Amino acid sequence: MKHLYLYLILLLLPFFLEAQKVVSIKVEGSINPASAAFIKNAIDKASNQKAECLIIHLNTPGGLLKSTRVIVSDILESSIPVIVYVSPGGAHAGSAGVFITMAAHIAAMAPSTNIGAAHPVSMQGGMDSTMSDKTTNDAAAFIRTIAKKRNRNLEWAEEAVRKSVSITEAEAVEKKVVDLVAQNEADLLKQINGRVVALNTGDKTLQTANAKVDRVEMSFAEKFLDMISDPNIAYILMMLGFYGLLFELYSPGAVAPGVIGGICLILAFYSMHTLPINYAGLALIIFAIILFVLEVKIISHGVLGMGGVIAFALGSMMLIRTNSALEFIRISWGVIISATVATSLFFFFLIALAVKAQKAKPVTGIEGMVGEVGETLARLEPSGMVRVHGELWKAESVSGSIDKGQKIKVTAIKNLTLYVEQANNNIHFT
Repeated sequence: MKHLYLYLILLLLPFFLEAQKVVSIKVEGSINPASAAFIKNAIDKASNQKAECLIIHLNTPGGLLKSTRVIVSDILESSIPVIVYVSPGGAHAGSAGVFITMAAHIAAMAPSTNIGAAHPVSMQGGMDSTMSDKTTNDAAAFIRTIAKKRNRNLEWAEEAVRKSVSITEAEAVEKKVVDLVAQNEADLLKQINGRVVALNTGDKTLQTANAKVDRVEMSFAEKFLDMISDPNIAYILMMLGFYGLLFELYSPGAVAPGVIGGICLILAFYSMHTLPINYAGLALIIFAIILFVLEVKIISHGVLGMGGVIAFALGSMMLIRTNSALEFIRISWGVIISATVATSLFFFFLIALAVKAQKAKPVTGIEGMVGEVGETLARLEPSGMVRVHGELWKAESVSGSIDKGQKIKVTAIKNLTLYVEQANNNIHFT
Protein backbone atom coordinates (compact mmCIF):
# COMPACT_ATOMS: atom_id res chain seq x y z
CA MET A 1 0.00 0.00 0.00
CA LYS A 2 2.86 2.37 0.82
CA HIS A 3 4.35 1.70 -2.60
CA LEU A 4 1.02 2.61 -4.20
CA TYR A 5 0.89 5.95 -2.33
CA LEU A 6 4.49 6.68 -3.30
CA TYR A 7 3.72 5.89 -6.92
CA LEU A 8 0.69 8.22 -6.91
CA ILE A 9 2.72 11.02 -5.31
CA LEU A 10 5.46 10.71 -7.93
CA LEU A 11 2.83 10.61 -10.67
CA LEU A 12 1.04 13.76 -9.48
CA LEU A 13 4.13 15.68 -8.39
CA PRO A 14 4.68 17.44 -11.78
CA PHE A 15 1.17 18.84 -11.58
CA PHE A 16 1.92 20.50 -8.25
CA LEU A 17 5.36 21.78 -9.20
CA GLU A 18 5.45 24.73 -11.53
CA ALA A 19 7.83 24.19 -14.46
CA GLN A 20 10.61 26.71 -15.04
CA LYS A 21 9.60 29.29 -17.62
CA VAL A 22 11.53 31.48 -20.07
CA VAL A 23 9.89 34.38 -21.94
CA SER A 24 11.11 34.88 -25.52
CA ILE A 25 10.46 37.83 -27.85
CA LYS A 26 11.69 39.04 -31.25
CA VAL A 27 12.73 42.61 -32.00
CA GLU A 28 13.37 43.23 -35.68
CA GLY A 29 13.78 46.44 -37.64
CA SER A 30 14.49 49.91 -36.33
CA ILE A 31 14.46 50.75 -32.64
CA ASN A 32 11.56 53.10 -31.91
CA PRO A 33 9.04 53.88 -29.15
CA ALA A 34 6.90 50.86 -30.12
CA SER A 35 9.79 48.40 -29.81
CA ALA A 36 10.90 50.06 -26.55
CA ALA A 37 7.39 49.65 -25.11
CA PHE A 38 7.30 46.03 -26.32
CA ILE A 39 10.56 45.20 -24.51
CA LYS A 40 9.39 47.01 -21.39
CA ASN A 41 6.12 45.03 -21.36
CA ALA A 42 8.00 41.76 -21.92
CA ILE A 43 10.32 42.46 -18.97
CA ASP A 44 7.32 43.22 -16.76
CA LYS A 45 5.51 40.07 -17.91
CA ALA A 46 8.54 37.85 -17.31
CA SER A 47 8.98 39.41 -13.87
CA ASN A 48 5.32 38.91 -12.95
CA GLN A 49 5.46 35.28 -14.07
CA LYS A 50 8.69 34.77 -12.13
CA ALA A 51 10.37 33.53 -15.29
CA GLU A 52 13.99 32.42 -15.22
CA CYS A 53 14.90 35.04 -17.80
CA LEU A 54 13.80 37.02 -20.83
CA ILE A 55 15.38 36.26 -24.21
CA ILE A 56 15.37 39.06 -26.79
CA HIS A 57 16.03 37.86 -30.35
CA LEU A 58 17.57 40.99 -31.83
CA ASN A 59 18.07 41.97 -35.47
CA THR A 60 18.34 45.73 -36.03
CA PRO A 61 20.33 48.28 -38.02
CA GLY A 62 19.75 50.82 -35.23
CA GLY A 63 17.13 53.38 -34.32
CA LEU A 64 16.23 56.34 -32.17
CA LEU A 65 18.45 57.65 -29.38
CA LYS A 66 15.62 58.21 -26.91
CA SER A 67 14.17 54.72 -27.44
CA THR A 68 17.62 53.13 -27.14
CA ARG A 69 18.28 54.83 -23.82
CA VAL A 70 14.87 53.68 -22.53
CA ILE A 71 15.59 50.06 -23.50
CA VAL A 72 19.09 50.10 -22.01
CA SER A 73 17.74 51.59 -18.79
CA ASP A 74 14.99 48.95 -18.58
CA ILE A 75 17.53 46.15 -19.07
CA LEU A 76 19.99 47.53 -16.53
CA GLU A 77 17.20 47.95 -13.95
CA SER A 78 15.47 44.64 -14.70
CA SER A 79 14.70 42.37 -11.76
CA ILE A 80 15.11 39.29 -13.97
CA PRO A 81 18.02 38.29 -16.23
CA VAL A 82 17.77 39.64 -19.78
CA ILE A 83 19.55 37.69 -22.51
CA VAL A 84 20.02 39.44 -25.86
CA TYR A 85 20.48 36.92 -28.65
CA VAL A 86 21.52 38.36 -32.03
CA SER A 87 19.71 36.00 -34.37
CA PRO A 88 18.89 34.37 -36.76
CA GLY A 89 21.86 33.70 -39.02
CA GLY A 90 22.62 36.80 -41.07
CA ALA A 91 21.21 39.13 -38.41
CA HIS A 92 22.98 42.32 -37.39
CA ALA A 93 23.15 44.33 -34.16
CA GLY A 94 24.18 47.67 -35.55
CA SER A 95 24.26 51.18 -34.12
CA ALA A 96 21.65 51.15 -31.32
CA GLY A 97 21.74 47.35 -31.38
CA VAL A 98 25.33 47.44 -30.07
CA PHE A 99 24.26 49.32 -26.96
CA ILE A 100 21.28 47.03 -26.33
CA THR A 101 23.35 43.85 -26.78
CA MET A 102 26.14 45.02 -24.49
CA ALA A 103 23.61 46.04 -21.83
CA ALA A 104 22.27 42.48 -21.54
CA HIS A 105 23.08 40.31 -18.52
CA ILE A 106 24.12 37.64 -21.04
CA ALA A 107 24.90 38.53 -24.66
CA ALA A 108 24.80 35.80 -27.30
CA MET A 109 25.02 35.60 -31.06
CA ALA A 110 23.98 33.06 -33.65
CA PRO A 111 26.44 31.83 -36.30
CA SER A 112 26.90 34.14 -39.31
CA THR A 113 25.86 37.29 -37.46
CA ASN A 114 27.77 40.48 -36.75
CA ILE A 115 27.78 43.40 -34.36
CA GLY A 116 29.18 46.93 -34.53
CA ALA A 117 29.20 50.09 -36.64
CA ALA A 118 27.90 52.63 -34.14
CA HIS A 119 29.77 55.68 -35.45
CA PRO A 120 27.82 58.98 -35.54
CA VAL A 121 26.28 59.59 -38.94
CA SER A 122 24.00 62.20 -40.44
CA MET A 123 21.53 60.74 -42.88
CA GLN A 124 19.72 63.85 -44.08
CA GLY A 125 21.98 66.86 -44.00
CA GLY A 126 25.43 67.26 -42.52
CA MET A 127 26.86 67.97 -39.08
CA ASP A 128 29.62 70.44 -38.45
CA SER A 129 32.79 69.24 -36.75
CA THR A 130 31.75 70.55 -33.33
CA MET A 131 28.41 68.74 -33.41
CA SER A 132 30.07 65.59 -34.73
CA ASP A 133 32.63 65.58 -31.90
CA LYS A 134 29.92 66.25 -29.35
CA THR A 135 27.70 63.37 -30.45
CA THR A 136 30.66 61.02 -30.80
CA ASN A 137 31.92 61.76 -27.31
CA ASP A 138 28.43 61.40 -25.87
CA ALA A 139 27.95 58.01 -27.53
CA ALA A 140 31.41 56.84 -26.48
CA ALA A 141 30.72 57.76 -22.85
CA PHE A 142 27.36 56.02 -22.98
CA ILE A 143 28.76 52.75 -24.33
CA ARG A 144 31.74 52.83 -21.92
CA THR A 145 29.28 53.04 -19.03
CA ILE A 146 27.40 50.00 -20.31
CA ALA A 147 30.56 47.99 -21.01
CA LYS A 148 31.95 48.73 -17.55
CA LYS A 149 28.66 47.73 -15.91
CA ARG A 150 28.66 44.36 -17.70
CA ASN A 151 32.45 43.78 -17.61
CA ARG A 152 32.73 43.79 -21.39
CA ASN A 153 35.51 45.01 -23.68
CA LEU A 154 35.76 48.76 -23.09
CA GLU A 155 38.32 49.38 -25.84
CA TRP A 156 36.29 47.64 -28.55
CA ALA A 157 33.08 49.31 -27.39
CA GLU A 158 34.64 52.74 -27.83
CA GLU A 159 36.12 51.77 -31.21
CA ALA A 160 32.65 50.71 -32.37
CA VAL A 161 31.57 54.29 -31.81
CA ARG A 162 34.68 56.22 -32.82
CA LYS A 163 35.89 54.02 -35.71
CA SER A 164 32.67 52.26 -36.71
CA VAL A 165 34.27 48.81 -36.39
CA SER A 166 32.14 45.70 -36.87
CA ILE A 167 33.00 42.10 -35.97
CA THR A 168 31.64 38.59 -36.45
CA GLU A 169 30.18 36.41 -33.73
CA ALA A 170 33.44 34.46 -33.29
CA GLU A 171 35.47 37.66 -32.96
CA ALA A 172 32.89 39.06 -30.56
CA VAL A 173 33.35 36.09 -28.20
CA GLU A 174 37.14 36.25 -28.54
CA LYS A 175 37.19 39.97 -27.73
CA LYS A 176 34.74 39.49 -24.83
CA VAL A 177 32.13 41.68 -26.45
CA VAL A 178 29.50 38.94 -26.07
CA ASP A 179 29.47 35.84 -23.89
CA LEU A 180 28.76 32.98 -26.26
CA VAL A 181 27.69 31.69 -29.66
CA ALA A 182 24.55 29.52 -29.76
CA GLN A 183 23.26 27.56 -32.74
CA ASN A 184 19.64 28.17 -31.81
CA GLU A 185 17.42 29.01 -28.85
CA ALA A 186 17.51 25.45 -27.47
CA ASP A 187 21.31 25.49 -27.57
CA LEU A 188 21.28 28.90 -25.89
CA LEU A 189 19.13 27.60 -23.01
CA LYS A 190 21.50 24.67 -22.46
CA GLN A 191 24.60 26.88 -22.46
CA ILE A 192 23.25 29.45 -19.99
CA ASN A 193 21.89 26.79 -17.63
CA GLY A 194 23.69 27.08 -14.27
CA ARG A 195 25.19 30.48 -15.00
CA VAL A 196 25.16 33.00 -12.17
CA VAL A 197 23.79 36.40 -13.13
CA ALA A 198 24.25 39.52 -11.01
CA LEU A 199 20.98 41.41 -10.58
CA ASN A 200 20.30 44.58 -8.62
CA THR A 201 18.49 42.39 -6.09
CA GLY A 202 21.33 39.86 -5.82
CA ASP A 203 22.83 36.93 -7.71
CA LYS A 204 20.61 34.46 -9.55
CA THR A 205 21.54 31.00 -10.86
CA LEU A 206 19.74 30.25 -14.10
CA GLN A 207 17.82 26.97 -14.39
CA THR A 208 16.97 26.81 -18.07
CA ALA A 209 17.91 23.28 -19.17
CA ASN A 210 14.31 22.05 -19.18
CA ALA A 211 12.52 25.39 -19.07
CA LYS A 212 9.30 25.95 -20.96
CA VAL A 213 9.59 28.74 -23.51
CA ASP A 214 6.73 31.25 -23.60
CA ARG A 215 6.94 33.12 -26.90
CA VAL A 216 5.38 36.57 -26.73
CA GLU A 217 4.41 38.41 -29.91
CA MET A 218 3.68 42.07 -30.40
CA SER A 219 0.01 42.93 -30.00
CA PHE A 220 -1.88 44.36 -32.98
CA ALA A 221 -1.60 47.86 -31.51
CA GLU A 222 2.17 47.47 -30.95
CA LYS A 223 2.66 46.14 -34.50
CA PHE A 224 0.63 49.02 -35.92
CA LEU A 225 2.55 51.65 -33.94
CA ASP A 226 5.82 49.96 -34.91
CA MET A 227 4.82 50.08 -38.57
CA ILE A 228 3.84 53.76 -38.63
CA SER A 229 6.97 54.69 -36.65
CA ASP A 230 8.93 53.86 -39.80
CA PRO A 231 9.90 57.24 -41.33
CA ASN A 232 8.99 56.01 -44.82
CA ILE A 233 5.48 55.09 -43.67
CA ALA A 234 5.13 58.39 -41.80
CA TYR A 235 6.19 60.28 -44.93
CA ILE A 236 3.74 58.38 -47.15
CA LEU A 237 0.91 58.92 -44.63
CA MET A 238 1.64 62.65 -44.65
CA MET A 239 1.49 62.77 -48.45
CA LEU A 240 -1.78 60.79 -48.53
CA GLY A 241 -3.18 63.18 -45.93
CA PHE A 242 -2.33 66.22 -48.03
CA TYR A 243 -3.75 64.58 -51.18
CA GLY A 244 -6.98 63.65 -49.41
CA LEU A 245 -7.58 67.16 -48.10
CA LEU A 246 -6.78 68.70 -51.49
CA PHE A 247 -9.22 66.36 -53.23
CA GLU A 248 -11.86 67.40 -50.71
CA LEU A 249 -11.14 71.08 -51.39
CA TYR A 250 -11.38 70.58 -55.16
CA SER A 251 -14.52 68.41 -54.87
CA PRO A 252 -16.50 69.64 -51.85
CA GLY A 253 -18.96 67.08 -50.57
CA ALA A 254 -16.96 64.04 -51.66
CA VAL A 255 -16.42 63.38 -47.90
CA ALA A 256 -14.34 60.17 -48.28
CA PRO A 257 -11.10 61.88 -49.45
CA GLY A 258 -11.34 64.39 -46.59
CA VAL A 259 -11.98 61.73 -43.96
CA ILE A 260 -9.18 59.46 -45.21
CA GLY A 261 -6.83 62.42 -45.57
CA GLY A 262 -7.56 63.61 -42.04
CA ILE A 263 -6.91 60.16 -40.57
CA CYS A 264 -3.65 59.82 -42.51
CA LEU A 265 -2.46 63.24 -41.36
CA ILE A 266 -3.23 62.47 -37.71
CA LEU A 267 -1.31 59.18 -37.94
CA ALA A 268 1.56 60.95 -39.72
CA PHE A 269 1.77 63.61 -37.01
CA TYR A 270 1.80 60.88 -34.34
CA SER A 271 4.68 59.17 -36.14
CA MET A 272 6.54 62.45 -36.52
CA HIS A 273 6.15 63.09 -32.81
CA THR A 274 8.29 60.01 -32.21
CA LEU A 275 10.78 60.84 -34.99
CA PRO A 276 13.52 63.51 -35.05
CA ILE A 277 11.63 65.86 -37.38
CA ASN A 278 13.27 68.89 -38.97
CA TYR A 279 10.48 71.47 -38.99
CA ALA A 280 12.20 73.47 -41.73
CA GLY A 281 11.80 70.41 -43.97
CA LEU A 282 8.14 70.07 -43.00
CA ALA A 283 7.57 73.77 -43.71
CA LEU A 284 9.14 73.39 -47.16
CA ILE A 285 6.79 70.51 -48.00
CA ILE A 286 3.74 72.52 -46.91
CA PHE A 287 5.04 75.54 -48.88
CA ALA A 288 5.44 73.29 -51.95
CA ILE A 289 1.81 72.18 -51.68
CA ILE A 290 0.74 75.84 -51.47
CA LEU A 291 2.78 76.66 -54.59
CA PHE A 292 1.17 73.77 -56.48
CA VAL A 293 -2.31 74.98 -55.52
CA LEU A 294 -1.47 78.54 -56.58
CA GLU A 295 -0.17 77.25 -59.91
CA VAL A 296 -3.58 75.70 -60.56
CA LYS A 297 -5.35 78.97 -59.66
CA ILE A 298 -2.82 81.43 -61.11
CA ILE A 299 -1.19 80.53 -64.40
CA SER A 300 2.48 81.45 -64.00
CA HIS A 301 3.74 79.46 -66.99
CA GLY A 302 5.25 76.83 -64.69
CA VAL A 303 7.24 79.14 -62.39
CA LEU A 304 5.19 78.35 -59.28
CA GLY A 305 5.07 74.66 -60.24
CA MET A 306 8.84 74.36 -60.60
CA GLY A 307 9.30 76.21 -57.32
CA GLY A 308 6.93 73.67 -55.75
CA VAL A 309 8.92 70.72 -57.11
CA ILE A 310 12.20 72.14 -55.76
CA ALA A 311 10.69 72.98 -52.35
CA PHE A 312 9.06 69.54 -52.13
CA ALA A 313 12.29 67.69 -52.93
CA LEU A 314 14.38 69.78 -50.51
CA GLY A 315 11.77 69.45 -47.75
CA SER A 316 11.65 65.67 -48.18
CA MET A 317 15.43 65.39 -47.92
CA MET A 318 15.50 67.57 -44.81
CA LEU A 319 12.42 66.13 -43.09
CA ILE A 320 14.21 63.62 -40.84
CA ARG A 321 16.98 65.22 -38.78
CA THR A 322 19.44 62.54 -37.66
CA ASN A 323 22.44 64.13 -35.96
CA SER A 324 22.78 61.67 -33.10
CA ALA A 325 25.34 58.92 -32.76
CA LEU A 326 22.65 56.31 -32.17
CA GLU A 327 20.06 57.25 -34.72
CA PHE A 328 20.12 55.19 -37.88
CA ILE A 329 16.83 56.29 -39.37
CA ARG A 330 15.94 58.04 -42.60
CA ILE A 331 13.50 58.27 -45.48
CA SER A 332 14.48 56.06 -48.39
CA TRP A 333 15.71 57.91 -51.48
CA GLY A 334 13.42 55.68 -53.54
CA VAL A 335 10.40 56.87 -51.55
CA ILE A 336 11.48 60.53 -51.78
CA ILE A 337 12.02 60.39 -55.55
CA SER A 338 8.80 58.47 -56.16
CA ALA A 339 6.74 60.86 -54.02
CA THR A 340 8.30 63.93 -55.63
CA VAL A 341 7.70 62.65 -59.16
CA ALA A 342 4.15 61.50 -58.39
CA THR A 343 3.24 64.77 -56.68
CA SER A 344 4.74 66.84 -59.49
CA LEU A 345 2.94 64.85 -62.20
CA PHE A 346 -0.33 65.04 -60.27
CA PHE A 347 -0.25 68.83 -59.93
CA PHE A 348 1.06 69.46 -63.43
CA PHE A 349 -1.84 67.32 -64.67
CA LEU A 350 -4.23 69.58 -62.76
CA ILE A 351 -2.47 72.62 -64.18
CA ALA A 352 -2.85 71.26 -67.73
CA LEU A 353 -6.55 70.66 -67.15
CA ALA A 354 -6.98 74.21 -65.81
CA VAL A 355 -5.22 75.72 -68.84
CA LYS A 356 -7.26 73.58 -71.21
CA ALA A 357 -10.47 74.64 -69.49
CA GLN A 358 -9.54 78.32 -69.80
CA LYS A 359 -8.78 77.95 -73.52
CA ALA A 360 -11.82 75.81 -74.33
CA LYS A 361 -14.73 77.25 -76.29
CA PRO A 362 -17.76 78.01 -74.12
CA VAL A 363 -20.37 75.28 -74.47
CA THR A 364 -23.15 76.81 -72.35
CA GLY A 365 -24.89 80.16 -72.23
CA ILE A 366 -25.13 82.70 -75.03
CA GLU A 367 -21.41 82.43 -75.87
CA GLY A 368 -21.92 78.73 -76.51
CA MET A 369 -24.12 79.56 -79.56
CA VAL A 370 -21.17 80.75 -81.63
CA GLY A 371 -20.24 78.11 -84.20
CA GLU A 372 -23.56 76.25 -83.87
CA VAL A 373 -25.55 75.25 -86.94
CA GLY A 374 -29.28 75.88 -87.56
CA GLU A 375 -31.74 76.54 -90.39
CA THR A 376 -33.63 79.51 -91.71
CA LEU A 377 -37.39 79.68 -91.16
CA ALA A 378 -37.80 82.49 -93.68
CA ARG A 379 -35.66 84.17 -96.29
CA LEU A 380 -33.02 86.39 -94.68
CA GLU A 381 -32.78 89.77 -96.50
CA PRO A 382 -30.68 90.14 -94.41
CA SER A 383 -32.84 89.73 -91.27
CA GLY A 384 -35.31 87.02 -90.35
CA MET A 385 -35.97 84.10 -88.03
CA VAL A 386 -33.84 80.97 -87.66
CA ARG A 387 -34.01 77.81 -85.56
CA VAL A 388 -30.91 76.79 -83.59
CA HIS A 389 -30.98 73.93 -81.05
CA GLY A 390 -34.76 73.85 -81.42
CA GLU A 391 -35.03 77.50 -80.37
CA LEU A 392 -36.27 80.43 -82.46
CA TRP A 393 -33.86 83.31 -82.81
CA LYS A 394 -33.85 86.65 -84.58
CA ALA A 395 -30.96 86.49 -87.04
CA GLU A 396 -29.14 88.70 -89.50
CA SER A 397 -27.10 87.38 -92.40
CA VAL A 398 -23.53 88.55 -92.84
CA SER A 399 -23.13 86.83 -96.24
CA GLY A 400 -26.01 88.23 -98.25
CA SER A 401 -29.50 86.83 -98.69
CA ILE A 402 -30.17 83.25 -97.55
CA ASP A 403 -33.22 81.33 -98.73
CA LYS A 404 -35.72 79.66 -96.44
CA GLY A 405 -34.77 76.16 -95.22
CA GLN A 406 -31.05 76.69 -95.73
CA LYS A 407 -28.44 75.68 -93.18
CA ILE A 408 -26.76 78.52 -91.39
CA LYS A 409 -23.82 78.84 -89.01
CA VAL A 410 -23.72 81.29 -86.12
CA THR A 411 -20.68 83.57 -86.32
CA ALA A 412 -21.51 86.02 -83.53
CA ILE A 413 -24.24 87.13 -81.15
CA LYS A 414 -25.12 90.60 -80.01
CA ASN A 415 -28.16 91.92 -78.16
CA LEU A 416 -29.88 88.55 -78.55
CA THR A 417 -29.49 88.73 -82.35
CA LEU A 418 -27.59 85.99 -84.10
CA TYR A 419 -25.23 86.95 -86.91
CA VAL A 420 -25.12 84.04 -89.33
CA GLU A 421 -23.70 82.92 -92.63
CA GLN A 422 -24.77 80.20 -94.98
CA ALA A 423 -23.28 76.92 -93.82
CA ASN A 424 -21.57 74.26 -95.88
CA ASN A 425 -24.15 71.96 -97.39
CA ASN A 426 -22.17 68.94 -96.18
CA ILE A 427 -23.11 69.76 -92.58
CA HIS A 428 -25.89 67.50 -91.30
CA PHE A 429 -28.04 67.82 -88.20
CA THR A 430 -27.83 65.09 -85.59
